[in-house]
Amino acid sequence: MAKAKVKFVCKECGYETPKWMGKCPNCNQWNTFEELVASKGSSKHTFVTGEASGRSKPERITAIETKEEARIETDMEEVNRVLGGGIVPGSLVLIGGDPGIGKSTLLLQVSSQLANSNHKVLYVSGEESIRQTKLRSDRLGVTSDQLYVLAETNMLDVSNNIEQINPSFVVVDSIQTIFKEEVTSAPGSVSQVRECTSELMRIAKSKEIPIFIVGHVTKEGSIAGPRLLEHMVDAVLYFEGERHHSFRILRSVKNRFGSTHEMGIFEMKEEGLREVENPSEIFLEERSEGSAGSTVVATMEGTRPMLVEIQALISPTSYGNPRRMATGLDHNRVPLLMAVLEKRVGLMLQNQDAYVKVAGGVKLDEPAIDLAVAVSIASSFQDKAPKPDDLLIGEVGLTGEVRRVARLEQRVQEAAKLGFKRAIVPRKNLTGWTYPGDIEVIGVNSVQEALKVTLGGS
Repeated sequence: MAKAKVKFVCKECGYETPKWMGKCPNCNQWNTFEELVASKGSSKHTFVTGEASGRSKPERITAIETKEEARIETDMEEVNRVLGGGIVPGSLVLIGGDPGIGKSTLLLQVSSQLANSNHKVLYVSGEESIRQTKLRSDRLGVTSDQLYVLAETNMLDVSNNIEQINPSFVVVDSIQTIFKEEVTSAPGSVSQVRECTSELMRIAKSKEIPIFIVGHVTKEGSIAGPRLLEHMVDAVLYFEGERHHSFRILRSVKNRFGSTHEMGIFEMKEEGLREVENPSEIFLEERSEGSAGSTVVATMEGTRPMLVEIQALISPTSYGNPRRMATGLDHNRVPLLMAVLEKRVGLMLQNQDAYVKVAGGVKLDEPAIDLAVAVSIASSFQDKAPKPDDLLIGEVGLTGEVRRVARLEQRVQEAAKLGFKRAIVPRKNLTGWTYPGDIEVIGVNSVQEALKVTLGGS
C-alpha cells in the first residue's frame, strides 16, 4: 500500500508546505493552513484544455487560425452585459454571493431561458433535492422539457451524467458540496474544491460546454476556498446586495472574454429576478430634494453611466475621538476628504462625527465620486442644501484640486436625460467633446470653487 504523504495548503492563496505554520508566508494570513493527505506516487494536478492531449506541438502564433466565437445569449440583457456579450462556449464561470441573495434563483432563470431556446441544460444541485428544486422552478414559472435536474454530490456521477446527457449548458450548485472519492478530505476542503474544479474545467474545455459553478463566500465577502479557484476559472461574478433592499447587483471581477468592470442590476420579486433597465431612475426616485448633505454623482460601471445619491450627516461629537463611518464607499476616503476640507477650505471638522452613505445599497470604488462626497460633507456641516438638479463629478487631490475623470461625456449625457440642469465637473475635462444642449456644464479647478458654485461660498 502506498505511503500517505501529508502536506499543508493555505486555503486563501494555495501555498503548499510540508509542515504546518501559523502564518502563511505568501499571503501573510493567520491560521489558514489545512492538512492535505495524498497518496505517494499520485498524479499531479493537470489542467487539460480542449486540444491538450500530451502530443501537442508548439505553433507559430502567426500561423494559428482564429474565428469569431458565437456567444450564447440569454433573455436577460444584464447577464449578457456582465459576461461581455453572452456565454462563451467552453467557459467556466464562478458566481459567488451571500447565502439567500439569489444565486440559485438567477441561475435557474438563466437555465430556463436557455432551455426554452432549445438548448439542453443540466442543473446539478448538491444542496437541494429534486423536489425542492421543482418547488422553486414552479414559483419561477420554469416549464421547459430541455431542463434536466440532478441531485448529486459525487463528481464521478456528475461527470457520467454529463457524458450521457451531453448538455449544452451545465450549472453546479455549489462547488463546496461536490467531492471526489479518491480525495480523502471532506467536501468543501481545499483539495476537494481544487480537484472538482479541475475536473469541471477539463469537461468544459474538452466538450465546449459552458459550466457555471456556485461558490460560497466567507464573512469577509470573498469566495470561500483557495484563491487558486478564482485563478482556474474564466470568469468570476459576485452577486451582491443589501438583504433589506430588493435590488441585486451582478458584478464582474474577472472575465477573460470581456470587461471586468461591468455590472448588472436586478430587482427581486416574488416570481423571481427582474431586470432594472434604468438603474439611475430607480436609485434617485426616493431622493428628498432640498436636503442638506445630499448630492448626486454620475459613476461609470463598466460601459454604463449610473447616477446615484450620496448622503452625508455631520454632527458634533460627544466623544474624544470623532467617528468616521462610510457605507457603500471606502471608509478611508471620508477622513481624507474631511482633512482636505479642513486644511484647504477652512471648515472646522475635527470635532464633528461624519456619516457618509451611498443610497440604494450600491458600492462605489472609483475616484470620480470624491467631489460629490466632499460637497455632501460641507453641505451637511453648513446646513446648506445644494440645488436638487446639480450633478457633481471629479476626483479631489490632497491639495484641494479637482482632477479630470474618464468618460465625462457619457456621464453628463445620462444626467441630461434625467433632467439635471447643471453639471459641476473638472475644468480640464471641458475640452474635446460636445455638451448636451439642455444642461449647463461648469468647470472648477478646486473644491473651494465647487463649494462656491453649489452652496454659494465656503
